[in-house]
Amino acid sequence: MPEEAGAASVTATTEAYYDSAEADSFYAEIWGGEDIHIGVYQLPDEDVATASARTVETVAGHVDFLKPEHRVLDLGAGYGGAGRYLATKFGCQVDCLNLSDVQNERNRILTANAALSDLVHVVHANFESIPGPDARYDVVWSQDAILHSGARERVLAEVARVLKPGGHLVFTDPMQTDDCPPDVLQPVLDRIHLDSLASPGFYRKNLAGLGFEELSFAEMTNQLRNHYDRVRQVLGARRAEMMERCGADYVTRMLEGLGNWVNGADRGHLTWGIFHFRKNG
Repeated sequence: MPEEAGAASVTATTEAYYDSAEADSFYAEIWGGEDIHIGVYQLPDEDVATASARTVETVAGHVDFLKPEHRVLDLGAGYGGAGRYLATKFGCQVDCLNLSDVQNERNRILTANAALSDLVHVVHANFESIPGPDARYDVVWSQDAILHSGARERVLAEVARVLKPGGHLVFTDPMQTDDCPPDVLQPVLDRIHLDSLASPGFYRKNLAGLGFEELSFAEMTNQLRNHYDRVRQVLGARRAEMMERCGADYVTRMLEGLGNWVNGADRGHLTWGIFHFRKNG
């Protein structure tokens, strides 16, 4: 089917991008190392890694009921920083599902170095087809990953399948606003090879249809703007070094792409925050 072919194409493009040496170097060096998602900043010039780690701590506040007997699935886990944090803080089992072999290998190394390999397990898979049985997880967690899917409805259906009744879904995702005009985000979409972004209304409608109750949405669009601008500043300051690592074309396009995200936020077309849903029992 065309829709399936389109979703597969997006998946292949995303996997190839994150497996590239250029992307791996950029995200490890500039974006925050263990946590490659939007940060929560207390100061405008704060270290990206510090702000990104704070996001994990902030999101974890929504699942502070976790205990060693619980199992968490992290969708789009990147380098696994969140999984290691949850395993360390709560003693729970965490499956880090991620598409990139390069990121997964770094995750395994960092997890072994932290002596957490008995709790944190790396799973190479596509979150549109989550391996494993139904009702396996107490919590599904995701940070700024679902936007990369070309079939987000399927991702949410898979989340509903693998969550236990009464289980929790907590996630962040860069989104377009519910009233975003057509085409204004095209520069952002072109850069990440997508046709659209989800919106808060998309998640609310689809998750309600799958039997979820919304517990909260902590809207923090200012942090999306802060993060892309801060990453742009850091990359600009280290431009010569990163051109050596990643190539001039990659760095130039990345700086332009980061600017497009900042512009989208400044114009009121983007939003971001922490969603918390519970699957009805």
